[in-house]
Amino acid sequence: MRVTFLGTGTSQGIPMIGCACAVCRSDAPEDTRFRASIVVTHDDGTQVLVDTTPDLRSQALRWQLTRVDAVVYTHSHADHIFGLDELRRFIALKGGGTLSVHGDALTIAELQRIFAYAFSAPAELGGGVPRLVPVVVESPFEIAGTPWLPVPILHGQRPIHGYRIGSFAYLTDCSQVPDESWALLQGLDLLVIGALRDRAHPTHFSLAEAVDAARRTGARRTLFTHMCHDLGHAETNARLPEGMALAYDGLSVTLPGTSS
Repeated sequence: MRVTFLGTGTSQGIPMIGCACAVCRSDAPEDTRFRASIVVTHDDGTQVLVDTTPDLRSQALRWQLTRVDAVVYTHSHADHIFGLDELRRFIALKGGGTLSVHGDALTIAELQRIFAYAFSAPAELGGGVPRLVPVVVESPFEIAGTPWLPVPILHGQRPIHGYRIGSFAYLTDCSQVPDESWALLQGLDLLVIGALRDRAHPTHFSLAEAVDAARRTGARRTLFTHMCHDLGHAETNARLPEGMALAYDGLSVTLPGTSS
């Protein structure tokens, strides 16, 4: 299995519009961050996109993403869903038909409300609109024979989903891990978890909180995502514990297979 980071930035991306801070002006490629998203490539080549950010077209062009076989959503905030219409291109590239989109009940309901045309388009419209099949997930499910496990987390007051696939877990936009979810995060080779900034925030882990959460899971390796411009890549990595680092756009990590 391979995990590729299409974006590692917070909701406004980096550089931010009109900002002249050191990170937004940085020449280091790791300091340029699209909105947070990953693509998980199963051992059989199946590719699952996690979230459709407003940057999806640019992400796909930058990282040569030409295949999406399914989409899994963490939640329905704007920075995680507003690239949904770009899915029509991936449907066209696979020769037409439909694409399944997975998420919790609230996320699917909000996608169907905001993008109603994508869930009710008649077949004769062809590639003019994405034709999506909603899949509500509240328990373990499979995509092309690979098990995906929803991990309930909190984003402020809102319950959302992280996901575990084999020895990998992805928890973006996390501010709290409920007691019952810790057991789902044991034995990880790789944990990816959101770390917004050093200062506390009501709906996201700070870097220190994310480090503490990672230590509690015992993950062999931790990568942080969904960072704002307060965290420069090189400076922040220099002060992180061993086995932990900021992810960056375009990073690809290979993990043991998970197919059942």
